[in-house]
Amino acid sequence: MKITFLGAAGEVTGSQHLIETDTKRILLDCGLFQGQEHETRSKNEKFHCSPRHVDCVILSHAHIDHSGRLPALYRAGFRGPIYCTRATADIATMMLQDSARIHQEDARYTNRKQDQDVPKITPLYNEEDARKVCRSFEYVTMGNWEEPAEDMKLRFRHAGHILGSAICELELMENGEWKRIVFTGDLGRRDKPLLIDPETVDRCDVVITESTYGNQVHPDSGDVKSQLKHVICDAASRGGRIVIPAFSLGRTQLIVYLLNELRNEHSLCRMPVYIDSPLATRLTDIYRNNQEHMDADVRATLRFDDDIFDFDGLTYVRSRDESIALNRSEGPLVVISASGMCENGRVVHHIKHAIGHDKNTILIIGFQARHTLGRQLVEKRDTVRIFGRPYSRRCHVETINGLSAHGDAEDLKWWFECLRRNGGTGRAFIVHGEKPAAKALSELIDDCCDESPIVPGPGDSFEI
Repeated sequence: MKITFLGAAGEVTGSQHLIETDTKRILLDCGLFQGQEHETRSKNEKFHCSPRHVDCVILSHAHIDHSGRLPALYRAGFRGPIYCTRATADIATMMLQDSARIHQEDARYTNRKQDQDVPKITPLYNEEDARKVCRSFEYVTMGNWEEPAEDMKLRFRHAGHILGSAICELELMENGEWKRIVFTGDLGRRDKPLLIDPETVDRCDVVITESTYGNQVHPDSGDVKSQLKHVICDAASRGGRIVIPAFSLGRTQLIVYLLNELRNEHSLCRMPVYIDSPLATRLTDIYRNNQEHMDADVRATLRFDDDIFDFDGLTYVRSRDESIALNRSEGPLVVISASGMCENGRVVHHIKHAIGHDKNTILIIGFQARHTLGRQLVEKRDTVRIFGRPYSRRCHVETINGLSAHGDAEDLKWWFECLRRNGGTGRAFIVHGEKPAAKALSELIDDCCDESPIVPGPGDSFEI
């Protein structure tokens, strides 16, 4: 058996890992590389796994950096099943069609703004590709062992990251012997609002683990709510607007939930809040339909508040014209819009209009990968590039990290200590993290492994 790391190896985006046996070729995730267009486009266009010969994909969850290349994989010839939870399939169907629209819209916008002699760009895939690949989703029930193919067993456990996210337990037969591989996907946090906590697993031969925050500890949610209140009220006192880049899936729902709590506590200053993401609006409906699966705090709130994702002064923006109008409006307001790393979508336009005024604030509420516009803002660069052009930054930039859907070093330590008590693992491969985080996690989990953990690079292969 061979494992080849084709994405999220030495970096955070583009999750994709190829498992090969004598009879099977399986992809774990098929995510989009995110970053500056000129650096990521070639990565996203080229596959190193011969899509026509991939038997199946196991999808841990619907975030675009884990699912966003599936339509391109289909376009390149893949026709196998994609195994995931039902919630992941429902969410990914929305996410991938929205991603296709964004690719098409951004290509049109960039081509319109570029000089005539610059070659035109084409979208990575279109909506038809997204629709076709979504027909390949096959549901695996959370918590049950299933045998989707000969000599293959699969079980999903709650990962606590986003709705439907799963830890993947995979057993494969080779040469008369079963090998057990655990892929964490993205592990969430314990005691985090809305979601079921991550579940633990038993002894395995191989674990492939994320490491995004392997060297950091998040502040608790109580501190986050106080910071959120402070940033909003501070901007309101200046008469400015706040632009909050937020992933449509998970992060938007969490921040709206926290704002709703602040409003219920009568502790948030009054200013209009806009969710400017049609996708986030549709995904919030999925969250509403799954409230019975949420935590005790949510159930307690629902005793006196029948909608934890709505409050007086909150507007879900649907049309493009309404979105454009926000940038022409006067007075303080909050705009929550996708994408989370500020690379595409409506939020880029909101940032472009807000960045040049010192009364405004851009609030970053999550991890920003290297080379993204979001990372440039976190670094508080004086000049950033938006749609290929330089813009002087005069606005305030604030960051709040406690809203992360990723487990931090303490969460990862807890999870691997549980694995160690359950027998540990033969080998561990650390992915989905930058070098300092991956190195820190390697040292943290060494006692859990029979062999020293490995941090693979792009394209590295290992025999198991």
